[in-house]
Parts: sequence; C-alpha cells; structure tokens
Amino acid sequence: MSEFINNREQVIENKTERQDMLKQIIKDLHNGKSVEEVKAQFEDAVGNITVAEISQLEQALMEEEGIPVSEVQRLCSVHTAIFKGSIEEIHRSEKPEDQPGHPIHTFNLENKEIDMLVNFKMQLHLERFEKDDSEENIMKLIEDLNLLYDVDKHYTRKENLLFPYLEKYGIMGPTQVMWGVDDGIRAAIKGAKEKLTNYNGDKKAISSAIYFVIKETSEMIYKEENILFPMALQTLTEDEWVKMAHDGEDIGYCLTGPAGVWKPERKEINATGTSDGFIKMETGLLSLKQLELMLNHLPVDITFIDQDDVVRYFSHGKERIFHRTKAVIGRTVQNCHPPKSVHVVEDLLRDFKAGDKDVEDFYIKFRDKYVYIRYFAVRDEHGEYMGTLEFTQNIDPIQAIEGEKRILS
Repeated sequence: MSEFINNREQVIENKTERQDMLKQIIKDLHNGKSVEEVKAQFEDAVGNITVAEISQLEQALMEEEGIPVSEVQRLCSVHTAIFKGSIEEIHRSEKPEDQPGHPIHTFNLENKEIDMLVNFKMQLHLERFEKDDSEENIMKLIEDLNLLYDVDKHYTRKENLLFPYLEKYGIMGPTQVMWGVDDGIRAAIKGAKEKLTNYNGDKKAISSAIYFVIKETSEMIYKEENILFPMALQTLTEDEWVKMAHDGEDIGYCLTGPAGVWKPERKEINATGTSDGFIKMETGLLSLKQLELMLNHLPVDITFIDQDDVVRYFSHGKERIFHRTKAVIGRTVQNCHPPKSVHVVEDLLRDFKAGDKDVEDFYIKFRDKYVYIRYFAVRDEHGEYMGTLEFTQNIDPIQAIEGEKRILS
C-alpha cells in the first residue's frame, strides 16, 4: 500500500511539474521570446501533450497567472504552432463521431469544405490578383469571402451548442479563448471584403488581409480537430451529442450539411403489459397507473438497469435531482455517463455481478442539495443477478430534523 501511495504521489508531482513547465513556456512567449526558442524548450522539457493539458493550461494562465483572456487569445495561434505535431492521439475502440450525422462528423465535413475554399480556391484567386488586380479578379476574391462568411454558422453552432456543455463540466478557459479567436476571424473576413470593395490600388494591403484570413481560418481548423473536438468527445455524454445534432438544424450549416441522420444504437425493449392492465404481485395487486403514480410520488429518484446494463426504467417525480430523458431507455448505462467516469460504473457493476458487493453508497454536495446516492444489486430468489437499482435522495431536510413531532401540523 505504501508503495502505491508513493507512486501516486510521484505521478501527481510529475503532473504538477509538467504543468508548471508548460505555463512557463507560454509566459516566456508572453514576455517576448521567439517561437523557435520556445519550441526547442518545449520539445526538450515536455515532448508530447494531451488535449486535457492544453485545456488546463489555458484555464490556469487566466485564473492563476492573471493573463487576460484577450492575451491568451493572441498567444493561441503561437502556442498552437508549438504544440502542433506533439499532441498525443486519442484512441477509441468505437467512434460514433465517424457516423454520418454525428455533430463532430458534420463539423469535420464543414472543415474540409472550409479548407478547400481558403487553401485552394482563395489562394489561387489571390495569386491571380497579385499578378493582375483587374475587377474580375477582385470580384472572385469578394465571392470567396462571401462564401467563407458562412463559417459564422459553423462557429455559432460550436459557441452556442458545444461550449455550454463543456462549461457545464468546468471547461471554461478554452471556450473563452476560442470564442474570441472566432470573433477575430469573423472581423478579418469582413475587413478584407471591405478593403476589396473599396480597393484603392494597394495590393499589399489586400494580400496581407487575405493571407491573415487564410492563416487564421486554417489554424482554427487545426485547433478544433486536434484539441477541441477530442476534448469534447472525452467529456460529453451520448445524450448531449444527440441533442446537439437535433438543435444544429436551427442554426444551420457551413458550405455543406450533415451526411445523414445520426441514430445511436438502442436495444429494443418489449413491453409485457398494457397501459390499462394490472400487475399481480406477491403482496398485492396494482394497476399500471397506480404503480406508476406511486413510484413517481416517492420523495426519491429511482433508476433500474437490467442484467445486460440496459436502462429499463426511471421514476419521474416532480423534482428530480439528476435530469433524465426518455432517450436513455434502451441505452446501456455506460453510454449515459461521460467517458471519463465510465470506469467507475463498470467497476461497480463488475462487483455486483461477481457477488462481491450488494450495495454501494455515495454522498455529494450538488448545487443546493446534499445528495445520497445508493446502488443495490437486485437478485432473484436463487441469488442470480438481475440488475441494479439506483436510489437517489436529497438528505438535507432529513439532516435538519431535530427533536420530535407527534401531532398533525
């Protein structure tokens, strides 16, 4: 046990030291060091970096070091150049984001179109303009910029659908930084178009404005696909991706649209009764209506998953502690939790199925409540595992009880 504790402390110490080195490297940039100097220092001291470390780094720069969001935004493109080629790949056994219609699949399709527009079409038209600033070549660049401003829909879906979910999990720094860079790109596109519309013969000013748009837009594609999207895939639940895919229609898409409708796999659940039937139990007889009302009036939340880890039922009282949607019915419980916490669920279920445990308790502060969460292994009369019951209750009112109450209020 002592060896385990020592190893764990060493891991924590190494992680803290690594973050400190990363912060120092970015602070050196902030203080005027060149990219070449800092990149060499990064490769010697750090090597590879994970998307989670980049997220923590940006947040720490703002919260602990007091560097303003605007300055982190300015450094964003520079430190992306340092990290490029060093970001560790994330390997997943299943990739729902590769399925047509998944929000990340759609974001990536849009990025391919944006990349083609800025790095091939716009680049070609700019080269022609630099040789001949005819009205025809000016108009082609204006048309390219009009098309590119469609990127506003791509950024708006990211900012108004994806960012709020990340912020719910406490990921604030990267979203604030990236939103600021998005706004900078929007402004740069408008500025370049205005220069072209009011062209006064200054080719150099036009070239500089267009090259800036190409560079910033291309860098944003890299940041999304190598930092933002992998981080989101590690964090968000399947439910949240489903809702995002649905809500994206209201905002619209950039240069292309979803390649299909994403429908995550669900297990079919066959009903065994009718809505107006009765259920005869060992200790009584209830209609389905009575049973449902009774369960929904309990001052607790109940969720049941079967022996195959499939969510079969949850109670639906007036004030649920943790939100549930009907979309979870028929889904495996592992897909109802963020990937980073799935291992806790699997460890618990493994102990229940093996018979090593029959109950596990957790208690946490959640918003204005003190929540008691209990898990029970459900077994039949022969001791065979049939599923798990989750029982959740706000125990703040219970803890506040004092004295006795013997009469009606």
